[in-house]
Amino acid sequence: MAGHRSPRGARAPRTAGTTGTGRHQAAHRPAAAGPSLGTTVIATTAAVGAVATGAFTAIVPAMEDGTATTAAADGPFDAALAANNTALNAIAPAASLVPVAIAAEAESVQDHVARVVQAADLAKLHADQAREQAEQARIDGLIASGGLDGWIAEALKILDLPQSLAPGVKRIILKESNGNPRAVNTWDSNARRGTPSQGLMQTIPTTYKHYVHPDLKNRPITDPVANITAGIRYMIENYGMSTLQAGGRTNSAGNYVGY
Repeated sequence: MAGHRSPRGARAPRTAGTTGTGRHQAAHRPAAAGPSLGTTVIATTAAVGAVATGAFTAIVPAMEDGTATTAAADGPFDAALAANNTALNAIAPAASLVPVAIAAEAESVQDHVARVVQAADLAKLHADQAREQAEQARIDGLIASGGLDGWIAEALKILDLPQSLAPGVKRIILKESNGNPRAVNTWDSNARRGTPSQGLMQTIPTTYKHYVHPDLKNRPITDPVANITAGIRYMIENYGMSTLQAGGRTNSAGNYVGY
């Protein structure tokens, strides 16, 4: 049987029970216009996050500034959700402070290392100063006591040479004059020419006048300190510092050779 059409020519809608197909539709139920409720819930949950309590899941939408709103649900879930939301908000600021704490700790380590290095440098400086003071006191004591060691120490101090040269200078003096500041050589070639070697380091008068330290030039050739300065300066200029440090020249057999 043909269906009925409306005055405008459209087919009239069928009512429930008028067909013989056995299919039934709910009366006046509108058809779904978009995605189902389940699909909407899943998509929204993925977008803004969900809080689950038991079998109930509540959607907690997020605002544009990143804060979460209270779930619109009835019952005891509201209090639990609010508590969780407060706890999460309280955790977030603390996490942002971690880089600052690490940077402060790193800076503190650098400062500590700098202080350790500075303390080590100061300790070394103080130790060096203490050694210098002790050495100066020793030299002053030698000079004050006089004698051969004192004269050598004073001569090296006047020449601004290291006291480590003292053993070499002493060896030369002992070989040349046996430590006698008034010793005079009467038998060598210089003596035969009328210019005998004199003093601790056995210098002839012309050599003494040329090499004696200028501050001591008015002292006689037999002055212990002045004579040593002349002999040292002559030795360094003609044979080098190493020869002076070694205690004078030696032959192939290792015996002392005068200069």
